[in-house]
Amino acid sequence: MTNDPDHPEIYRSQADRYEALVSREDFQNNLLPALQKIVDFNGRSVVDLGAGTGRLICMLAPFAEKIWGFDQSGHMLEVATARLRKSGYLNWKIEKADHRQVPMEAHRVDIVVSGWSVCYVVVDHPETWQIELKKVFEEIGRILKPNGTVILIETLGTGFEKPAPPEHLLAYYAFLRENGFSETWIRTDYRFETIELARTLSGFFFGEAMQEKLIHDERGITLPECTGIWWKRWQ
Repeated sequence: MTNDPDHPEIYRSQADRYEALVSREDFQNNLLPALQKIVDFNGRSVVDLGAGTGRLICMLAPFAEKIWGFDQSGHMLEVATARLRKSGYLNWKIEKADHRQVPMEAHRVDIVVSGWSVCYVVVDHPETWQIELKKVFEEIGRILKPNGTVILIETLGTGFEKPAPPEHLLAYYAFLRENGFSETWIRTDYRFETIELARTLSGFFFGEAMQEKLIHDERGITLPECTGIWWKRWQ
């Protein structure tokens, strides 16, 4: 275990372990109600950009008329596909794709969601992130129907009980505000059954130092997480 986990490698080859971690996030079940306050998903067509192992697509499939999940990692999408097949829902489609080149006709969907994913466009292009981010938004605008809604979900601090945004994402979040996004935040804490599991999974993705942020109580072991939600009606 290292202090600097290799997230691209995790997404390429450790999807099962990643799913073991994220399946334990938001034990309070705060995320879905927060999203439903922003837009009604019932009977809507939805795209999930950066679908990963299927966290959002599995959450929203019961409500959507049709939902598509796109991700650059075929390995992650294998896990998402297996989860969706077990769910019994038939209103979904999974495909490998970049956020900036979505294989979909124009003005096709009502809602675009992206969880913990667009931030990597910023991280991976430190010198040109605004240019790359604008490409993402142009593609989102292309596939959204007029007056459609885009929702972005990103971290506001792992191991913190109040928002403490990562410094390297502050400019990105400011960019969203400057471009007309509304915002709110919720707690989506991780809950682990044992201290051994908590140390293993938190260290795997966040680094060994995150183990110091674990909270022990009579209900189990918790890792606090603050999550930001940004949204905008696309004109």
